[in-house]
Amino acid sequence: MKPLLIIIFTLISIIPPGKDFYICKNAKISLYSSSPLEDIKGVTTSGASVYNPDTQELDFSVTISSFQFDQALMKEHFNTDYLESDKYPRAVFKGTIQQSIDITKDGTFPITVTGDLNVHGVTQKRTIPGTFTIKNGAITVASEFQVKCIDHNIKIPQLVFHNIAESIKMNVVATYIEYKK
Repeated sequence: MKPLLIIIFTLISIIPPGKDFYICKNAKISLYSSSPLEDIKGVTTSGASVYNPDTQELDFSVTISSFQFDQALMKEHFNTDYLESDKYPRAVFKGTIQQSIDITKDGTFPITVTGDLNVHGVTQKRTIPGTFTIKNGAITVASEFQVKCIDHNIKIPQLVFHNIAESIKMNVVATYIEYKK
């Protein structure tokens, strides 16, 4: 079974039978590290997410090796030296939107999502800001936040310490479709 399907089935297992919820199979997740010597940019459109409007639960999962970089060597170092994607294949966030959202009304609403972010086998409590947009029944969630390498035990070798920032900027955009269980 494809990794994306496994992720989706795992995420939807939190939804009780008979309840409607929303899924995204192609969330765009990008990362950016700026340093004096080199900027590092990676992107994937393979993020999976589930939104439960009854509980305001919002879960994301992304396969680390799905990130693409401008240079093949960057991807290799990202997967083998830093994120160790063979050992820690996914990053996962499980959280709850703190605001009550009426999904029947169009608009863009600021949100905060509180939950657990697991990267590189280390789970950290996080409160992440974002926007929740409803337009003609379509739901889109977007967020920009920082992830500190040290918070997730991601070691940066001293030799390349000046090439990689201590904090990585993350951007997430997910558009959902309704799924009836």
